[in-house]
Amino acid sequence: MAKLITKEQMAEQESYIMKLKEENMRYAAQNGHAKLALTETYGCQQNENDTERIRGMLRQAGFDFTDDSNKADVVIYNTCAVRENAEQKVFGRLGILKHIKEERKDMVIGVCGCMVQQEHITEKIKKVHEHVDLVFGTHALYKMPELLYRAIHEKKTVVDIDSSDGAIAEDIPIMRDDDKKAWVSVMYGCNNFCSYCIVPYVRGRERSRTPEAVIAEVKELVARGCSEIALLGQNVNSYGNDLETGENFATLLEEICKIDGEFLVRFVSPHPKDFGDDVIDVIARNEKVARCLHLPLQSGSSRILKLMNRKYTKEQYIELAEKIKSRIPGVAL
Repeated sequence: MAKLITKEQMAEQESYIMKLKEENMRYAAQNGHAKLALTETYGCQQNENDTERIRGMLRQAGFDFTDDSNKADVVIYNTCAVRENAEQKVFGRLGILKHIKEERKDMVIGVCGCMVQQEHITEKIKKVHEHVDLVFGTHALYKMPELLYRAIHEKKTVVDIDSSDGAIAEDIPIMRDDDKKAWVSVMYGCNNFCSYCIVPYVRGRERSRTPEAVIAEVKELVARGCSEIALLGQNVNSYGNDLETGENFATLLEEICKIDGEFLVRFVSPHPKDFGDDVIDVIARNEKVARCLHLPLQSGSSRILKLMNRKYTKEQYIELAEKIKSRIPGVAL
């Protein structure tokens, strides 16, 4: 079972949210407007979902939002370690912010996410971009209120890139970008160690949320009128492998489909090696699951797939695709 962040730990972060809110209320009273925060996301849907939580915590702390870095009091870049172009963009953005911060000394600049979970990147930021105030990795997301408070008051770079696999934090405030479509993370991390991929090192090993927590979040979204739910995981259909209660991705998908209401379910990203008959059967008998499935191929060569450590062959992939198409009429892959 995945380790959970305790209620006491979450209460501590809530206390920092309240401290920031009190300071922001005083600021607003003196200046006629709230402090402004800017967030930018690079990379995958999981990063987008994490940024929604960052924005949720910032909103509870009394911040409003802006897209203009010249006006922002707090800037947080949520970064990606997979795409090289994203990494270059972040460093370019930090260079621009240096000049802005020379004029606005109280601006707080933060970099978080997968990129900074790599120690050499964090060291580069500390040496080359000394104007960055806050650096935190994927496992410290729930601690952002405390880290931001410290960055504001300690006037030095605050760093938290704990390299452990991390724990699951429930009940983090969330500010979603869309009222009708929502991301719902069901698990975090990955155990596959594909030869080209850094995800297990920056996101940690697989950790599944409890079915109860996932179901409760989906029910709340549907009750609020959300019409499309996308289930997220680095390897979403390996959900439940670490649970001691026997639930797996097929049983979770089935339970979600039983929720009353009109909504569509999608999921990304599944791994072909974990796409079992039970998942196919659940999709086939539940119209709430979208008939458009993401099935990563990576290579059409079994030799290359083996070198990639993908754990399936071209022939196995084709067999799986044909099985899905035969048992789920009209499906798009």
